[in-house]
This record gives sequence, C-alpha cells and structure tokens, in this order.
Amino acid sequence: MEKQQGPVQRKQHTEVKPLVLKKTKKTAPGSAQRNLIAKTNPKSPISEQYRTIRTNILFSSVDQAIRSLLVTSAGPGEGKSTTASNLAVVFAQQKKKVLLVDADMRKPTAHYTFNRMNNFGLTNVLTKQMELSEAAGQTEIDFLHVLTSGPIPPNPAELLSSEAMAECLEEAYTQFDIVIFDTPPILAVTDAQVLANQCDGSVLVVNSGKTEIDAALKAKELLQSVNAKPLGVVLNNRKQSDSNYYYYYGK
Repeated sequence: MEKQQGPVQRKQHTEVKPLVLKKTKKTAPGSAQRNLIAKTNPKSPISEQYRTIRTNILFSSVDQAIRSLLVTSAGPGEGKSTTASNLAVVFAQQKKKVLLVDADMRKPTAHYTFNRMNNFGLTNVLTKQMELSEAAGQTEIDFLHVLTSGPIPPNPAELLSSEAMAECLEEAYTQFDIVIFDTPPILAVTDAQVLANQCDGSVLVVNSGKTEIDAALKAKELLQSVNAKPLGVVLNNRKQSDSNYYYYYGK
C-alpha cells in the first residue's frame, strides 16, 4: 500500500481527545528568552492545555510513576524545546521538583529559554568535572531547576549512552520528582534513541505544516526500536479556520 505523503494531518481515531492550544509567537534561538507562556500567562487557554497534557502524561502509566520524560521531534524547528520547557513549568506549578535537562548538546537552547549562562552543564557532569547538584541551577520559577548542556562535546551520543549518564539519572531521581530531557531531533542524530530507553516515557513533537507523515512514522519506529515507551504525540501548528493549534494524542 502506498504511503501517504504531505504534511501530518490530524488522526481520526485516538484514545485521548485532542487538546487545542493556540500557537504562540516564535522567538529566535539567540533571543534572551523563548516563549514560556505557562509562566508568563498561566491562566491562558494554552497554559491550561499544557496542564492537561501534564495530567495525561501522569496517568499514561498505571503501574509505574513517570519519573523521567524524553521530548524529541522528527526534525528541527518543530517546537520540541518550547514543549519541553512549558511542560517543565506546569509540572513545577504543581509543586513537583522538576529538573529540565538540555540534552541537545549539538544545538542547545535551554540557557536562552531561562536566561542562564552555559559555561557548564550536562557535559561537565557526564565527564565527572562537576556534581549534578553543582551544575543544575534553580530558575526563577519555584520548584524548577535547569541543567543546561554545558560546552558542546565532540561525542554527544557516546556521553548520553555512557554509564555516567545512567548514574546522573539515578542521582537526579534522588533530588527531583521528575526529570525532563530536551533532546535533538531523532531523525537527525542518534542522541534521542540512546537516551530514550533510559527514560520512563517519551513524547514526540511534530509540526502539521512541516513534518511529512513518513518522517513522523519513522521517528515513532526509531523510538520503538530501542524499547522506548512512547506516551503520545504533540502535533502543533494545526490550522483550523484562522487559528493555529497544538494537539495531544494518547497512544
């Protein structure tokens, strides 16, 4: 059967009702801060939908609590970092101790998002130069800490698949209620794959005006190939009438 081409379209059969979120204005990667609407406008409809996504994630696994969550995308520019950051905010607003880890050590953005320096971070922890407690910093949002990428290493995938990464995650579990990883696009490099099977769940972000269906399916296959635990898909930039939307779907 021939595969359908073209932009990702809304699925017709899902277990979870799609959630509608207005699209927010994009910010350039070099700007001081990306849009954290869950922080700047917590009573907005889009912030409420992030909270609904949070609830769906928490209840997606009956037998095991979600302590770590990987957020990735099929390709670049699909909103994974914005999604990861806003999810971190809404988890923190629930008074859960949250650690957002910028595991995109090729094109990191968390230091822009939270207006932090990136002189040290995840790479320093994984190379045993710093302790996690030293490298992770409290943000201006209560209960939310951020571990920026640190200096860009020559071997990101090797670091993420190392024993040091497993030890870092175990240490994080003793300090935080949930750890959220922002990882590179899964079709571009293997970083997300090597980290996915260490996490309790993963969320795939796709762009309805950009991501090809084949690319989205391939991304899902790559996650499944490493025994990752897909919790759902966030489909953003879905146009209806004259508005743009985000959707969340269960498995």
